Amino acid sequence: MTRPLIALVLMASTALGACTTMAPAYEKPALPIARAWPDGAAAGQTQSAADLAWKDVYQDARLQGVIQLALDQNRDLRVAVLNIERARAQYRVQRSASLPSLDAGILGSRGRTPGDLSGAGSAIDTESYSASLGVTAYELDLFGRVRSLNAAALQSYLATAETRRAVQISLIAETATAWATLAADQDLLTVSQNTLKSSEESLALTRRRQEGGAANLLEVRQAETLAETARGDLAAAQAQVARDRNALTLLAGTDVPADLLPQGDLQHLAIRHDLPAGVPSAVLARRPDVLSAEHSLQGMNANIGAARAAFFPRITLTASAGSASTELSGLFGGGSGAWSFAPAISLPIFDGGANAANLRVATVDRDVALAQYEKTVQTAFREVADALAVQTTLNRRLEAATRLLVAAQDAERLSRIRYEQGIDSYLVLLDAQRTRYSAEKALVALWLVRAQTSATLYKALGGGATA
Repeated sequence: MTRPLIALVLMASTALGACTTMAPAYEKPALPIARAWPDGAAAGQTQSAADLAWKDVYQDARLQGVIQLALDQNRDLRVAVLNIERARAQYRVQRSASLPSLDAGILGSRGRTPGDLSGAGSAIDTESYSASLGVTAYELDLFGRVRSLNAAALQSYLATAETRRAVQISLIAETATAWATLAADQDLLTVSQNTLKSSEESLALTRRRQEGGAANLLEVRQAETLAETARGDLAAAQAQVARDRNALTLLAGTDVPADLLPQGDLQHLAIRHDLPAGVPSAVLARRPDVLSAEHSLQGMNANIGAARAAFFPRITLTASAGSASTELSGLFGGGSGAWSFAPAISLPIFDGGANAANLRVATVDRDVALAQYEKTVQTAFREVADALAVQTTLNRRLEAATRLLVAAQDAERLSRIRYEQGIDSYLVLLDAQRTRYSAEKALVALWLVRAQTSATLYKALGGGATA
């Protein structure tokens, strides 16, 4: 009983030791991007923001609390984590094919054959019992088919793990952006409230001037136009703030406590804006989506080895050892040992071109994965370059918008004085009020662009992957 099992183990060990793979040697593709960021942006920087922890970038304690809440509760990230568990289990299933599976079985049967069928002229009672331990159809991986499939499954698992990190990076950036958007819309709400108050005061003044004969009905109607416009903008701003809160709740995966919500003042939000970009080839190769695409490429490369191995013979082993007896009491008695050994070899001779077609499919899949990898790298490069392009001009835009607001506010003040003195018509004051209102909204929008650009650049550089 022991000799067949020993022989089986030896053959399995030999087969495992002799495993080779027919997959092409993998070579890491060259990154199809420039060596430096365009227009000299971030020139001379060697450190990358990807090395910064997300709390070092998003320094506001309330924002940090919301991001941590999202990392704990967001359902998209939870699905990504569960996908890793699923991919890990699938890899283990495939890896199990590398080792023989042992099955134990106990079988008992009793039967009766009528005399007219037994050939002995009388009925015959039969019974048999057996117990065995065996291996069924274990493939000797002489040409690396199973090993190639194992390698492909492993790369699929690793790609899924990198996808989870990419989801995490996106979640951190989206949460920060949603939080900043809420703060910006709160600022716009304040601007609308102040504008409405100012326009109502102007309307009251104009009505008094009309009653005194210093203003006409047209000027009253013009003042009413500004007031009602501000009232409508205020209602729209209130609705937008409510939508922003709903979006933030969805990202967080749960209700966000009131003490973690922003209270406007986006201009002074504690977000680091001087993010170093580093060297493109060093930074982008570390991005999770790029790593995921590379693992997919390696998996497709391994599939070519499995497709090539299909052209060669497949040897499988089926063996068992145990005990058999016609009586249950003698099942494990002396002389009851039984064993069987049934190797099989399958040699493909004619398959209608199926194996050749499968190899062609595997090769094309590898080429497609290579193109997707290169496209992922190029997309990543563009994302960083776009964010840097905005970042390099943002300070000048903010300075210009700030000066514009100061000028618009002063122009409104002077127009009001001239209107009250009867020098200018109300139309001049109305235009000045509208200009100041637009300048305030434009400056808030630029503060939001600054926060969004920092979040986008941090995400594009792969920051937050190690959270």
